[in-house]
Amino acid sequence: MLYACFHNYTSLREVITGLEASYNKFSHLKMQTIPRRSTLADANAGREVRFFEDLYHELYSIYYRSLPDSRKKKKESRLFIMDSTTITLFSDIMKGSGSYKADGRKKGGVKAHVVLNASDDVPQLVYITPGSSNDRVFMKHVQLSRGDILVFDKGYRNYTQWHQWTVQGINWTTRLIGDEVYKVLNDKVISAEEQQRGVCQDQVIYMGRASNPTQKIKVRLVGYYVADEKKMYYFLTNNFRFKASTIASFYESRWQIETFFKRFKQTNPVKYYLGDNENAIRIQLWCSFIKDLLIKLVKDQVLRKWSFSNISSMIRHHLMNYLDLFAFLNHPDKIKNAFYPKENQVQLPLFPT
Repeated sequence: MLYACFHNYTSLREVITGLEASYNKFSHLKMQTIPRRSTLADANAGREVRFFEDLYHELYSIYYRSLPDSRKKKKESRLFIMDSTTITLFSDIMKGSGSYKADGRKKGGVKAHVVLNASDDVPQLVYITPGSSNDRVFMKHVQLSRGDILVFDKGYRNYTQWHQWTVQGINWTTRLIGDEVYKVLNDKVISAEEQQRGVCQDQVIYMGRASNPTQKIKVRLVGYYVADEKKMYYFLTNNFRFKASTIASFYESRWQIETFFKRFKQTNPVKYYLGDNENAIRIQLWCSFIKDLLIKLVKDQVLRKWSFSNISSMIRHHLMNYLDLFAFLNHPDKIKNAFYPKENQVQLPLFPT
């Protein structure tokens, strides 16, 4: 994407369309040598990061946001999980988190804040910051629709933002830290069925210190006992309609984003970077997210069941071949029929027309 160095582009699709046309025009030319690492580093130092950020979110909007109406009505398709993951850098390019070493040195780090669409297992929103940044800085960027369900862990305590989401009609669920000040307004009746599932407490509370100017909020406190772990969990939510056991199951789904982070780090080379500057690191991370999105899109459209890692490996091995990927993945025993003839060797469009 050589045109990505343009700082002022009028339309993301116009840039991509121009790149595709240029590729088709000069695809017969062959490079004698691969670009040097220093060349890529210098080029990425001046390219516009926002281009790659917009490209990711544009691709997500086109391929995953247009869901059938029947699918939108399901609770699972409206569940979103918010969390962040830190990627350690071997040089102090971006400020990392944690304490300094005995010699005064400290590794850098970059943090990827993610809102994961639970039904598609794809990030709807990605925001990249230095590793030392607080998770709460990401909360103001989260834009969901009325009726959506957002799940997040203890690190996102912000009463003002929680109140704004409640006003917007967004359902949220999180864990109780333990040092909150609250007043119990009333206890909800717990049915025998809910008690059997593990619900031990269901209260309506009023949170916030009287002497503190922080936003005061009315929420629901659910106590849930997990027999296998012999441990009690306390959940906070602004939803008063769902069963208490349903609230607990929503938070249990939060583990899905940890699985995504593991998949992302295992299938992307986020330990080695082509440039020793912040701009290059951000670009390479955005390219990794774009790659993950496109491979997940292929996995969702292939009829045959493949693991994400297998599809990723096959694409890497055939990246320079003119291969009909869907024909190959659906019928790997007929690989000869999956290769394009020479006269049809053109770059496929990234955006549907």
